[in-house]
Amino acid sequence: MKICFLVPSAFGMRGDTRAVLNLATELATRHDVEIISVRRVREAPFFTVDPRITLRWLIDARPGVRHLLPRGQMRTEMALWRTLRGLRCDVLVTTRPGLSVQAARHVPRETVRIAREWSRPSVPGPVRRFYPKLDAVVTSTETTREEMVRLLDGAATPPVVIVPDALPPGPWPRSRMDNRIVSAGGRWLPGKAFDRLIRAFAIVADKRPDWRLRLYGGGPEEKRLRALVGELNLHNNVYFMGTTPDLQGEFAKASIVAVTSHTETPGMTVIEALGCGVPVVGFEGARGVEEFVTPGRDSVLVPVGEGEIGAYASALLALIDDERRRMVLAAGALVSAAEHAPPAIAARWEALVEGLRARS
Repeated sequence: MKICFLVPSAFGMRGDTRAVLNLATELATRHDVEIISVRRVREAPFFTVDPRITLRWLIDARPGVRHLLPRGQMRTEMALWRTLRGLRCDVLVTTRPGLSVQAARHVPRETVRIAREWSRPSVPGPVRRFYPKLDAVVTSTETTREEMVRLLDGAATPPVVIVPDALPPGPWPRSRMDNRIVSAGGRWLPGKAFDRLIRAFAIVADKRPDWRLRLYGGGPEEKRLRALVGELNLHNNVYFMGTTPDLQGEFAKASIVAVTSHTETPGMTVIEALGCGVPVVGFEGARGVEEFVTPGRDSVLVPVGEGEIGAYASALLALIDDERRRMVLAAGALVSAAEHAPPAIAARWEALVEGLRARS
């Protein structure tokens, strides 16, 4: 099959971009796969793109690049319209509600059109109107599936199905669980709550000063987070490691992966931690870490609410002080990670597409 993925940008450091590339890489072993990036924002993609995948972009938005048409939404919409009207492929997977709506409107009906959703669309009107023209909606969690079904008023068309995200192709690096390191990764945005983690780790460092916290990523919160580390006098315990396309390789150096956001979308950080055989400490709640782990098997979850920072620090300390429990959870993490193995996830996508093609 010829399979196309339409993404806002294949060049950035986002979890959903990583998820698409992981799936596309596995599918490219058996199919003709193309990724269409609406925008090119840098010279080369942040994550490695498998050479078997064709990558093209519609708008070159790199700094300093000049265009005949003015920058703006109109130029983007024109380029997208022309591309979708002329698209020739067997399957198109869109990865944003705005792109999915345009696919429903303009892509030829002989193409199987699938919307990939990681969260509830913020603007529901166009989704309700145009998604019934799509062939399927795929979500990664039960919570998102239920939200999409409610949004579409329980209509049978399109079907809304769950397919988890895939890990990168193996073999995956595996932690030896012998380093006194807690790691965390992602974009440094307010919603990711890295400040909550730093405050919790201040309690940990006071009691176990030989443990270190490594923060991977980047973003607008960096200045504030660095100031907080200085305010709490954690220069010898908290390290800003910068961005890396190989977060799994870095997680494999840790013995615990910490996630302190209350919502986690699409959850690639959690999945990559499991793939390295590292237990996760997170918070309870729908749309959060709980969507991707099994507490007691591969993770420890802390209740959300009053005193949550102290409770999170206590959970970290309990795991730090119990090596046997860490090892048991690490083994469970590898079992959980097997559910995200690329061949298994790609096979589910292939089965979905074949069913949709047979129905049409």
